[in-house]
Amino acid sequence: MVKGQDLAVSLEEFGLSKYEAQAYVALITKGTISAGELAYYSNLPRTKVYPTLLKLEKKKIAIISKSKPIMCTAIAPEDAFDEIIQEQINRVNAMNSLITKLKELSEDSKKARGSEEQRYFHLAANYVFKQLQTMIEGSKTSIHVVIDSWGLNLLSQCKDVLLHVLRKDIDVKIVIPPSLVGSETFHGLPTGIKIKTADISQNVFIFDDSEILMINSNNGKGAIFHSTDVLGTNQVKSFEQIWKNGIKISNLADMTKSDAQETLKAIQVITENGLGYVLNSMINSKGKGIDILNFLNKNGIDLESKTLDEIIALVDSTLDITCSGHLKYESNANHFVIESKVNSGHSIPWALLLEGYLNKKGIKTKMIYNGHVHNGERIHIKVDSKISITS
Repeated sequence: MVKGQDLAVSLEEFGLSKYEAQAYVALITKGTISAGELAYYSNLPRTKVYPTLLKLEKKKIAIISKSKPIMCTAIAPEDAFDEIIQEQINRVNAMNSLITKLKELSEDSKKARGSEEQRYFHLAANYVFKQLQTMIEGSKTSIHVVIDSWGLNLLSQCKDVLLHVLRKDIDVKIVIPPSLVGSETFHGLPTGIKIKTADISQNVFIFDDSEILMINSNNGKGAIFHSTDVLGTNQVKSFEQIWKNGIKISNLADMTKSDAQETLKAIQVITENGLGYVLNSMINSKGKGIDILNFLNKNGIDLESKTLDEIIALVDSTLDITCSGHLKYESNANHFVIESKVNSGHSIPWALLLEGYLNKKGIKTKMIYNGHVHNGERIHIKVDSKISITS
């Protein structure tokens, strides 16, 4: 009975009414029966049986006798619904034809407005990692990446394929947020990758400046599109700008996370406010020294407890990062030399940091600044006694 009810409901989709469908299923099931029996087997109200039979006869899916009592018989399904099925087929074909014409009209309209539809490939979260590996392996000239913790975790799992492309001299550049520098996944990246840090929160992988994979950190889903599209072209240009303004961190690769984070924080504080603090102090110090260590301490960075070797490593790293400079100790002349390729005064706070540290350790110093060394600047810090440096 349940099966018959299901069939009746399905027949309604062929244009039959509820009563017509119930009556036809009963006739198919019971064969030739009287109108009274049909009312019983199909659960139709007696007043509705004859009108329903007339409708079935008109639709050519049932036969009604002229005798008394009225007998009724169903037309075989393959004959009864052949015409209806053909009507449905014609209807679907007409709908497809209409949709095709509407699509053509839409595309013509877009062309007239100077716009063009682009199609992107969407990736389920469980397929993104496999696709990332495939795209890395298939790269020919460059892989440029901007990633957050989600993307870095995925990329660190691609170490073998990354090593393979690095051996082919493919240009691999990655930009990560400062919070990830020194992390376990950061250290999991192979040597040879150029890395910078910047305040970003996205996952964009650009391959050969021609194909782009974007990943949503919220759900892990991805999308692939060509860089010739407007969005793709913008992403390529955006990476170039982010890379240009990013802070290089290759010399922080061997540091622990805490040391790397402290170095980056010191760079941020001094880069943003260090030179201004120095100039302010020179105007308002009234003969007092410029205490960069105290300035950093107020910003949550305590360097006084560090060893001289650690301070030298910090200053040397930050000079390389901020102004392509370096720090070295020349024992024969008993002085430190700070050199910068940028003639902007940005090496001065780092020289004052080293000098301040030495003074607090009881070592007297004399600083000489030369801002006209080729296209950069040089600072000498003369010390009054020999210094033991292990690094």
